[in-house]
Amino acid sequence: MGILYEDAVVFREAEKPGDPTVITVNCPDKTGLGCDLCRVILLFGLSISRADFSTDGKWCFIVLWVVGKPTTRWVLLKKRLLEVCPSYFLTSGMDYYQSQNQQSRQLPDVFLLKFWCSCDRKGLLHDVTEVLCELELTIKRVKVSTAPDGRVMDLFFVTDTRELLHTKRRQEETINHLKAALRDTIISCEIELAGPEITACSQGSPFLPSAITEDMFSLELPNGRPSGSFASNPVSVTMDNTLSPSHTLVQILCQDHKGLIYDIMRTLKDYNIQVSYGRFFASSKGRCELELFIMQADGKRIIDPNKQNALCSRLRMELLSPLRVAVVSRGPDTELLVANPVELSGRGRPLVFYDITLALKILNTSIFSVEIGRHMIHGREWEVYRILLDEGDCHSLPRKKIEAGVRNRLMGWE
Repeated sequence: MGILYEDAVVFREAEKPGDPTVITVNCPDKTGLGCDLCRVILLFGLSISRADFSTDGKWCFIVLWVVGKPTTRWVLLKKRLLEVCPSYFLTSGMDYYQSQNQQSRQLPDVFLLKFWCSCDRKGLLHDVTEVLCELELTIKRVKVSTAPDGRVMDLFFVTDTRELLHTKRRQEETINHLKAALRDTIISCEIELAGPEITACSQGSPFLPSAITEDMFSLELPNGRPSGSFASNPVSVTMDNTLSPSHTLVQILCQDHKGLIYDIMRTLKDYNIQVSYGRFFASSKGRCELELFIMQADGKRIIDPNKQNALCSRLRMELLSPLRVAVVSRGPDTELLVANPVELSGRGRPLVFYDITLALKILNTSIFSVEIGRHMIHGREWEVYRILLDEGDCHSLPRKKIEAGVRNRLMGWE
């Protein structure tokens, strides 16, 4: 007996403004499914206020209470959620999801979006980024430069979620949306497939400036009493093996932030940990409670104290500081640095560049140039955003205020 694929994801719309929309996912399980679902929800700018997870290892049932926006494209969200759910047939010989089949899928083509603007203005880069996000174009790399005469050249290396950017119609749609957003500012706009030679020419410096200290990319908790952002975001992670003969209970208490469930599920996915049952609740005061019954890939509890400590430590760090933000000197100039760890699958965190540009637009701070690159640091891949701030603006605001403004926007604490 077959089941309609669309029934894998069901929405129950909010009864009144401000109430959450309930999303139910009922499909075959796979390690990391919770991470993939939460990543899509984060990509659409939604927040999860409550969640229930349940699986027998082959089939899962997930309920998410999400808070949307008036502009949320619910039909498109359902489509994107369905795309990360394993396809299935309910038969006695069900061939449920095999992760290796998903891994064999080819990587999407990268396209170069190049355009000139007659002049720079505050918020220009954010306006472009907003258009690209609405068009479901994923930004892989950006190179923004301001010429001496004030003109701005933007190079965006993007992939298309819809995989249609090679068509004339999709390219014209993209260019028309950009022209509508930038109006008389835009001089020219071109889209082409980015070959290896073009990508090589766009690469920034492979070396990070010495001003970036080891502390920024540390994967260990700070010694002694936490200070700064750590002190304002207390986190408790404990493990218990006494409540289940086959599962380890993980209990987490922490402050809510944008993408919190994604950060937890991303960490567990990277450790190849399966969640058999879990529930999450965020209070109106911003405190979160999470209980997860987990097991290793071999179907057993986590008994080894070293493995327990390693996982607890990593979860604490990911919840204390899922993104790293610093404002440093780059010679005589001021540079904003933002870094986030990349999933082992190779995917970076959604909407980071969107939030950075929005924060700087709100802070009335102009951007002179941008470089986005990936670096292997401490055996882990990081996505690093290097934003050179306009010299005329960076002195008008204290560095700590710029750093706090960007961090709060990224964490959803604005």
